[in-house]
Amino acid sequence: MSDPNLTTLGEMIKAFYHENQRDGALDEQKILDSWKVVVGDFIASHTLKTSVKNGVFYVKVDADSLKNELLYAKSMLIRKLNSKVDKEILKDIVII
Repeated sequence: MSDPNLTTLGEMIKAFYHENQRDGALDEQKILDSWKVVVGDFIASHTLKTSVKNGVFYVKVDADSLKNELLYAKSMLIRKLNSKVDKEILKDIVII
């Protein structure tokens, strides 16, 4: 039997972030973790760095040709990454 007064570790972490106004940090991390799933192994292997700040996803890649391809797919990438958190966190992607 489970005790109805017990909470899971995940619930405690979410409550901590919510109480400290850091709800977005969990969503941003989920987006960063989803990059490889969304773009696949090949693009992920050519990704040097990713970060999220103020609704903008920054991604640095090692090839100009790949940069151009990602620029063409920008709106689709925003949509797919946002779908991973079921919220509209990202407004733009900057590819470096």
